[in-house]
Amino acid sequence: MTVRIEKDGAITTVIHSRPEAKNAMDPASAEALFEAFKEFDADDNASVAVFFGEGGAFCAGWDLKYASELEGEHPLEALNFPEQSGTDLPRGPMGPSRLDLRKPVIAAIAGPAVAGGMELALWCDLRVMEESAYLGVYCRRWGVPLVDGGTVRLPRLVGQGRALEIIMTGRKVPAEEAFRIGACERIVPNGQAREGAEELAKEIARFPQRCMNADRRSVYLQHGLSVEQAMRREWTNSVGVISEEGISGAERFKSGKGRHGEFDDI
Repeated sequence: MTVRIEKDGAITTVIHSRPEAKNAMDPASAEALFEAFKEFDADDNASVAVFFGEGGAFCAGWDLKYASELEGEHPLEALNFPEQSGTDLPRGPMGPSRLDLRKPVIAAIAGPAVAGGMELALWCDLRVMEESAYLGVYCRRWGVPLVDGGTVRLPRLVGQGRALEIIMTGRKVPAEEAFRIGACERIVPNGQAREGAEELAKEIARFPQRCMNADRRSVYLQHGLSVEQAMRREWTNSVGVISEEGISGAERFKSGKGRHGEFDDI
């Protein structure tokens, strides 16, 4: 089995393991990852997921050995988007790239996260990269386009001009540059991607989750809206959480918890 799930309290780590192929994506792995993240999203005991590619590579993209055997004018027709929006989406070629989860996912990136592997990293909410890890649209060389969100998510993270330069040249984007331009959030020493991502996941999981997830969701909901429209959506998305978690949190503060910006005792 190329995909497995490991749990540590509220943290779920989804592991893709095809080290012989640098975790390049085949159809079976794509389907297994799709189901694994749906399982995480439905698990009320799971708060944050870590997505880890085992064996020194996050994901080298779509398995071109498999792609070379595809035939027909529309070889991926089974994965087409349905005509009507709002219906259940089929998995993307890379697996979970079309899922809109209720809870955060953190990519733990060692080695290459290139082509479709970069798209999977961009699908995650946050990215923790090892010092020698890198991104890149390496499929530029072979005439394989980005179809798992790369042209959508990368400009939203780093800006249109910078994204176009990375996309059109297909060049390597090392971890230091990815951090500098906003394509990753933390850099860790080599060999510590999973550990670093799980530590970040635990940091997030200890907070009141309805509030955290409401704020997370609000960030995504504001795309394409004016400031006023976005603020209206922020209000309707989050105001109910005040009675669910905010009042009890204020009571804890009143009792002496978390004074002076203290995060350890909340």
